Amino acid sequence: MNVLLVYAHPEPRSLNGALRDVAVAELQCLGHEVQVSDLYAMGWKAAIDRADFPTLAADERLAISDASKAAFKAGELTPDVQGEIDKLRWADAVILQFPLWWFSMPAILKGWVDRVYARGFAYGVGEHSDKRWGDRYGEGNLAGKRAMLIVTTGGWETHYGARGVNGPIDDLLFPINHGILFYPGFDVLPPFVAYQAGRIDEAKFAATAEQLRERMRTLATAPPIPYRRQNGGDYLIPSMELRAGLGAPGTNGFALHLGEGPTAHPAIDRGTTAGDKAKDC
Repeated sequence: MNVLLVYAHPEPRSLNGALRDVAVAELQCLGHEVQVSDLYAMGWKAAIDRADFPTLAADERLAISDASKAAFKAGELTPDVQGEIDKLRWADAVILQFPLWWFSMPAILKGWVDRVYARGFAYGVGEHSDKRWGDRYGEGNLAGKRAMLIVTTGGWETHYGARGVNGPIDDLLFPINHGILFYPGFDVLPPFVAYQAGRIDEAKFAATAEQLRERMRTLATAPPIPYRRQNGGDYLIPSMELRAGLGAPGTNGFALHLGEGPTAHPAIDRGTTAGDKAKDC
């Protein structure tokens, strides 16, 4: 497989930096090709603004969506953005790695999404009618690719449990997993989460690193989160509401958008499997 790891942490000597190195080494050992977009090291520009659309007339009102669509169609995106789009096209799997800051991703990573997810590429694609509402939520230009999150938190695992004060980790990550990854078509794998990032000793790190290696070994084969596909019949179009009778009684919120089985796209040839190489790693 070709794997793109988009990394967002300012300190290479952090736990995130160590886990990134573990993941990359394991993937390469398994025979995968890996590219890393280290956003802080790249000096990534986070804010989307007029500078992203240099051909836009100075007196023209900036409408981000329209400007993004025109620039993408004309091949006039800035080189940094086009470079990341090229990486996404190259990749069979994408990993977003970041510390959970204020219940979300760091601003630099959100800025990567804002700028790289151009209209016509990541959204605004497909037919819009009374039968379909675009190619999204399980369909789109990134369909057939896999994606997952590697996340660290300062809090304990219980803080993010079903009754934890911070809210369930799956709920906190839903806007990223469902709204940023599943929306343009990725098959989204369950996240890898390392808790109490500032309190991991040598023994705990060794165990966490081995757990991450195992997740890298199953990157090509693990079942994705069974999100419901928008155009699969579960939603009314154009209201985009879940059909009556779907979902277990008493279920509400984000859990309603989980189906009862895998939603993965048909398997693609991802090259050497983890099983072929794990014994060598």
